[in-house]
Amino acid sequence: MRAQLADEASVVDRILQHIDAKSTDLSDGVWHEPVAHYLSQDRFAAEIAHAFRRTLTPFCPSAALAEIGAYVARDAALTPIIAIRGADGVARAFRNACRHRGVQLVDGTGCRKALTCRYHGWTYGLDGRLRGIPDEHGFPGLDKTTHGLVPVTCIERGGLVFVSQDDPAAASDATDMPTLFGDDWTLYSTNTQEVEANWKIVAEGFLEGYHIRSTHQDTFYPLQYDNLNVIEAFGRNSRISFPYRRIEKLRNVPPGERRTDGMLTHVYHLFPNVMLSTFPTNRLMTVLEPLAAGRTRLVTYTLSNQIAAEDGRAAVAQGRDFVTAGAAEDRQMACAAQRGLATRANDHFTFGLFEGAIRHFHRNLAATIDRGMNPR
Repeated sequence: MRAQLADEASVVDRILQHIDAKSTDLSDGVWHEPVAHYLSQDRFAAEIAHAFRRTLTPFCPSAALAEIGAYVARDAALTPIIAIRGADGVARAFRNACRHRGVQLVDGTGCRKALTCRYHGWTYGLDGRLRGIPDEHGFPGLDKTTHGLVPVTCIERGGLVFVSQDDPAAASDATDMPTLFGDDWTLYSTNTQEVEANWKIVAEGFLEGYHIRSTHQDTFYPLQYDNLNVIEAFGRNSRISFPYRRIEKLRNVPPGERRTDGMLTHVYHLFPNVMLSTFPTNRLMTVLEPLAAGRTRLVTYTLSNQIAAEDGRAAVAQGRDFVTAGAAEDRQMACAAQRGLATRANDHFTFGLFEGAIRHFHRNLAATIDRGMNPR
């Protein structure tokens, strides 16, 4: 079953009603999140074990594996993982470790006809099977069929490659996922940076528009509204719509003909740690990879369906640079919030009625951890 999200005309109608009423979507209640959950090593370990490794999470866009042999290798939930496009066109994922001495086979991105370990030259096919061992007579009795790369659950849906490290049954979690990238979307760039903040603090900055005016005074606010959002949940995921001021132009368009392209940004929160943001010339897939309780790596994939046009790349670059400036302001706030934990001024954070997507996130995170630690 696909995600039951509102159609474009309905989203525009809700936004115009909010503009007229000077209102926004409201949550059913306030959420209190213990500050200890941003500091505790035990909580961090539980998140990694139950919300990351046992959940089907987006690993990379399909466009990052555009051709046979294309791969993406990076740490996910503190584990080296490689996703690669096989000769049969299927995307697969493996634990990125040679079966001889555990060395990572590749780093970053690239394209290979086979995967050869840099330490002793053991070679694996794109399907993960062990193909060759130099001086194989030195390993009498070794069964190559049982020494292939160790696979992890991997499925491809809606333009995304998902993996689950520790729960093969998690593949069913993607049944309600909308199509976020069509075949015409191509990878423009990949950027990685580290932030000195807990991954949940970073995530929270994506999930509400209550801070637009105060944090983004000279970037997003001149183009967007402060504290005006449409929030929808689908499963453990959510979609937050951030309208642009130009959406007012749609008042004169018949309701059934209203379209959201160029009129708003959707932020899809794909549980637990991926944010997919839509913009007029590009889309950003940002993966929040926890490195420690107080440190997060952001891996951002920029994709576009306009690169083939003559002036497309320039437009994509301009749009990306604008978003980058606003994202830097969000990272500053995340780091400031992280530093504020040390003041011990708060024993919990209060998320109000305007911050319903954050409430949805924390409720599902708590429930996921509870199920993992207390299986019934």
